[in-house]
Amino acid sequence: MSNLKKVNAFRRSLMRNLTKNIGNSNVSNTGSIDKSKIKKVLICRPNGRLGNMLLITPLVEEVTKTFPGCKIDVFVKGFVAPIVFENYNDVDKIIPLPKKPFKELVKYFKVWTLIKKQNYDMVINVDQNSSSGRLAVKFSNARYKFFGNLPENVTLDHDDYEHIAKYPVYNFRYFLSQCGIEDKNEPITLIDLKLSETEIANGKQILDKIIDPGKRNIAIFTYATGEKCYGPSWWEPFYAELKKEFPNENIFEVLPVENVSQINFEAPTFYSKDVREIGSVLANVDVFVGADSGIMHLSSASKAPTIGLFSVSNLKKYEPYGNGSVGLDTNIFGVPDFIKVINKILNK
Repeated sequence: MSNLKKVNAFRRSLMRNLTKNIGNSNVSNTGSIDKSKIKKVLICRPNGRLGNMLLITPLVEEVTKTFPGCKIDVFVKGFVAPIVFENYNDVDKIIPLPKKPFKELVKYFKVWTLIKKQNYDMVINVDQNSSSGRLAVKFSNARYKFFGNLPENVTLDHDDYEHIAKYPVYNFRYFLSQCGIEDKNEPITLIDLKLSETEIANGKQILDKIIDPGKRNIAIFTYATGEKCYGPSWWEPFYAELKKEFPNENIFEVLPVENVSQINFEAPTFYSKDVREIGSVLANVDVFVGADSGIMHLSSASKAPTIGLFSVSNLKKYEPYGNGSVGLDTNIFGVPDFIKVINKILNK
C-alpha cells in the first residue's frame, strides 16, 4: 500500500471513529410529521462512484413518493450525480464535495456553508459509516434528521435487508413510522437511470451498427476494479462456451473507459465515455453478464436483465435485482450454471 493510501485509510478510520456517535436517529420525540409541510429534503451520499449513485435512486424515489411535490438536493462527491439524476424532475440541486478536499479547501468549506444556509425540512444520511454524511446531517438546520442507522435494539425483518439499495429505504420507512407515517410495506423500487424514449431509441441505433439487428443480444463486460476483476484465464473459456451455446445470438463486449479486454477484443465491441449513452445501449440487450462494477449497476439501472458475477464482494449487498436479474457466486457456480441462467432469461 502506498503512503498516500495509508494516509487516506487512516483519515477515513479516524473520521469514522470521531463521527460514529454523532446524532440520534430515534426521531419519535420530534412528534408527528405533516407530509404536506415537507417541501425541501437533502439526501447525503458523499461518494463519487457510479454504482453508489445509482444505488440511492430507490431512496430518492421513496422520498418523492412519500412527500409529493417536494424538492430534493443530493449531497455527493465528484461529478457523476448530475448524469445519474438528469431525468429526475424532483431532484433540484446537486451539491458536490471536491474529490480532493485538501487541495480545494475553499470549495470544500463553501459546500458546508451552503448546507448550513439551506432551509431543509428533512436531511437523510444514506450510509451510517459515512463521516461526511453524518456531519452534513448534524450541520444542517433541518428539524427532521436521519443519520442512517437504526436505534439500538431495533432490527428490521426483511429477507433483502442487507442490500445496499434497500436497507436505506427500510430504515427511512421505520423512522417515518415513528413519526406517525404508516409503513405500507411496498416492494422497494428498482435502481433506475430514467432513460428517455429518445435515449433508448438512440441506443438501439448505435447497437444496430455493431451487431445483427435481427438477433437477440448478449452483452459482456469483462472488466472490474481490483480483486473483483476476472482475468483472461476466466473470461476466454467462458466466451468460447458462449459462442458454442448461443450461435444464433449476438455476443458483443462493452469496453471500460480503460479500453481493455480480457478476451483480447475477439468479440464485436462498444466503447463510450458517456454514461447515459452506455446505459441507452444496454437498455436494448436481452442479457448482460459482468462482474460486480459500476457498469453492472448501470446495466441493472437501464432495465436490462443483468447477471452479476461475484467472487470477493458481498453478493447479498450488491447483487442486481429486478427484470430477471441475478447475482452468482463464482466460487460456487461454474460455466454450465451461467449458461443455464442465460438460457432461462432468454427463454422466459
